[in-house]
Amino acid sequence: MKIIEIHIYGYGQLENLKITNLSDFQVFYGENEAGKSTIMAFIHGILFGFPTKQQFDLRYEPKHSSKYGGKIRIYHEEHGYAVIERIKGKAAGDVKVVMDSGVIGGEELLKELTGNFDKSLYQAIFSFNLQGLQNIHQLKDEDIGKFLFSAGTLGTEQLSKAETFLQRELDLRFKPTGKKPLLNERLQALHEISGELKKAAAKNKEYESLITKNDVLQEEMLAITDALQELAKKMEKLNEWKRIEPIVKEERRIKKELNELGEIRFPARGMERMEKLNQLIHPYQAEIVSISDRIENMKQELTTIEPTISLLENEPAILRLLNQIPIMEQWNLEKQQCEVKLAELEDKLSITREKLHLSLNEDDILAINTNIYMRNQVEIVSRKRQKLEETKVELEAQYQEEKNGLEEIEKDVRFVERQVLSKQERLQLEEHINAATDKKSLEWELNSIQEQIEIFKLANERDKTAKENINKQKRIQFFLFEFILFGLLLYGMFTKQWVLFSFGVLGCIGIALFMMKSTKPIKEEKVKQKLNGLLDKETNLRQKIESAKYLDITKLENQLQLDNQRLDELQLLKMSLKQQQIQYNKALTKLEEWEKESSQNKEQLLSISNELKIPEYIAVMFLQEAFELIEQCKSIYREKKQLQERLGQINQLQDEIEEGLKSYENRFLEVKGLDLHNSAYLLRNKLKEEHEKQIKSQERNGKLADLIADLKQKSQELVLLQSEHDKLLQTANTETELQFYERGEKAEKQAFLLERYNHLLSQLQYATLPEQAWESYLSIHDCDEVIAGLNLEASKFHSKLKELQENQASIKYEIQILEEGGVYSDILHHYKQKKFELEEAAKEWSVYCLSQQILAQTIDKYKNIHLPRMLSKAEEYMSILTDGSYNKIHLQKSGSGFLVEREDHTLFEAKELSQGTMEQLYVSIRLSLATTLYEKYQFPIIIDDSFVNFDAKRTNKVIELLKTLEGNQLLFFTCHAHLLPLFQRENILSIEKGAIQVIH
Repeated sequence: MKIIEIHIYGYGQLENLKITNLSDFQVFYGENEAGKSTIMAFIHGILFGFPTKQQFDLRYEPKHSSKYGGKIRIYHEEHGYAVIERIKGKAAGDVKVVMDSGVIGGEELLKELTGNFDKSLYQAIFSFNLQGLQNIHQLKDEDIGKFLFSAGTLGTEQLSKAETFLQRELDLRFKPTGKKPLLNERLQALHEISGELKKAAAKNKEYESLITKNDVLQEEMLAITDALQELAKKMEKLNEWKRIEPIVKEERRIKKELNELGEIRFPARGMERMEKLNQLIHPYQAEIVSISDRIENMKQELTTIEPTISLLENEPAILRLLNQIPIMEQWNLEKQQCEVKLAELEDKLSITREKLHLSLNEDDILAINTNIYMRNQVEIVSRKRQKLEETKVELEAQYQEEKNGLEEIEKDVRFVERQVLSKQERLQLEEHINAATDKKSLEWELNSIQEQIEIFKLANERDKTAKENINKQKRIQFFLFEFILFGLLLYGMFTKQWVLFSFGVLGCIGIALFMMKSTKPIKEEKVKQKLNGLLDKETNLRQKIESAKYLDITKLENQLQLDNQRLDELQLLKMSLKQQQIQYNKALTKLEEWEKESSQNKEQLLSISNELKIPEYIAVMFLQEAFELIEQCKSIYREKKQLQERLGQINQLQDEIEEGLKSYENRFLEVKGLDLHNSAYLLRNKLKEEHEKQIKSQERNGKLADLIADLKQKSQELVLLQSEHDKLLQTANTETELQFYERGEKAEKQAFLLERYNHLLSQLQYATLPEQAWESYLSIHDCDEVIAGLNLEASKFHSKLKELQENQASIKYEIQILEEGGVYSDILHHYKQKKFELEEAAKEWSVYCLSQQILAQTIDKYKNIHLPRMLSKAEEYMSILTDGSYNKIHLQKSGSGFLVEREDHTLFEAKELSQGTMEQLYVSIRLSLATTLYEKYQFPIIIDDSFVNFDAKRTNKVIELLKTLEGNQLLFFTCHAHLLPLFQRENILSIEKGAIQVIH
């Protein structure tokens, strides 16, 4: 759920206030009493109802306006957009919910949107403020772990308060070795009165007989009561089956349908993706057809403006001829100058070849590559060769220095590693320290168990004595009945009255079986089991105390501290070793790089010498000088050759100019037989016209190329879309779109059935009837008929119980007559009164004890099933908030609370952490609770200045963590301006005197 808009009609000091476009991370800034708390209370009031007058929360009724309430617009992932409006009306206000789909509802629809959350649960999970952190500061050391555990389960400290309250109430009522608790006092008083009662009862045998009969009737009544309770349990199970029967049958039906559908392969959002692809493919096909038509039209236009390619190809030659016409008379003078310069070049060439002293002819020298790149390569290789020789000495010295330093540090590391304790030795040392530390608690626990053993032994002896007396009396009664029935059996046998004989036989057998059944020692076995368990615990505790007795804790702690110091020293040495290894590798890398560069330089040198055709010894010593001489030779040869060629050209050009112009005139001009100047003028004009055609043709060809490229791109995109289309069909294992849509409908049906199936399973998980018993109950055709039969059987038991109660009342009346005769009756009355008071107090104590056991079972179930996933996310948040200093959170082995593991694997209880770290742990647990166990309820998380006690670094960390949360909208309220630079400006709203403005 995300809140999009807030419109307050009237709420506290805020009137007619509208806030729109709330972001996923919205910050509300304002000074004290600016209205931040009012906006938070307004959000809670709209979603969960205005506070009633009987509640302690403020109602925020406007003082100067009759309007009370407002509305918010939300976006719900499942139901879409909706407007929730609540105004003054009944106690919690009148609410109206309007969905964008047109659905209109009230409280029921709002509960569906809010997942049936109430205000207290929402505030406990998704809304927390400074009060939660202050509660940690006010707690005692032993209560901090319980408070954090409670915050991780319910979001508040209620669980911790409940545990403390139950334990306090139990201690007030009973302690195994106490005297002041209520049960202890009443047990002692009852024991004293019981002694006096036994002395008075010994004077009246008739009274004892009546008491025995009363006890027999009491046992029969207890047996009938147990039978009635068993019938009640059966009826309770049948009623529970009657409630869940339609759910179970629907679950079986849906499971069968899912099995019939089988596994369906279908891509995620496949039908939606197929529709989008079809919407894209058709426009692309139309564009491709349009572009193809334009390309054909452009090609037809190009054929009409095609230039004369042959003329343009010969343009350089024609222009050369035209440009040479004015200088034909200068060529004769140029001939004479060329002949003089050729003689000078011959002398200069002879001197240069003597310096170079290479047996190379003119063609070989001219073939040598001496371009600018080669000159640059020669200079670079020469300078590089000199620089490499200078660098080699420095690198070798540096390498030897780093190598010696690395060997020295490795030696120190090996020495310290031999002194550090092994992991097994360290664990054994920590166990000895913990054992010695827990010696007092073990002794206290041993005393407590010994007291319990004494209590059980005394109780066992009392039970044995009482049972022996009862069994003795029962045996006398059984033998008496057996003797009467046996006489009846003999009488029937001698008189041949077989009915009496059969009745005597069956009576004897029945009484014998009843006697055997009644003598089974059920209660004694349970007492023995509990006593044996306590004796085993006593033995284990004695062994632990004996093992801890001979430990010198000071010596062990010093040994552990010394090992910690060595571990720190080893860590520093390893860091130094790692740094030195880096320096050594750098030096080694530099040497390898020098070898590589030297080899490359030598290869380049040999390559250049081969290319310049000079010996290797000259290349090594005089590469640059040899290159300059070769360049000079090449320059002279080229100049000489150019002069010779120029002389030939001058001779040829004079003959070729007229022939060339005549040839082009005949090929490209319509008029023939013109003089040289007119022919040249017409050729120039012809070239100009063809150039204009060529420019137009190039423009059209450019446009044609663009169209062809566009066509190619559109075709490729169409191929990609068609490939995606085919891929969807292939993923769904279908060949046609019709088959694809049919399979999509099956997949949707399967998803709907799975959702319904999971909903039914969530309803059945709260059923009290175990799943193993469902099959037997499915065979019942009419539950009401079976329940009616059980009710009839119960009524029979009630009738029998009433008859026994009447007999017991008669016996009690006779006992009362005897008791009214003297002191015995007073003592008995006093005894029964004390016994009643003890039973009532014991019942009250058992209620608290049972509540404590149920709470402990609930905590254990939560710890084993739900808490590990929440703790995993809390560890991630804790690591972020503490820069990895604390990265593990463990559960206490017994009770409730956490152990926090530091990066050096040291464990701390919550009470041992600093206040700041404890608050970071609380924030981690609260945020992980909302993002894991309640992740399906993506409600807005409201935070009200909960981090004002953090320093700047911790505040930055927690804000960075909040920015990484996804799924839930964050509403952050603060009155501290120094926090605003941590947020984006567009996400900050300033509240001032009931007005809202965006901070720029």
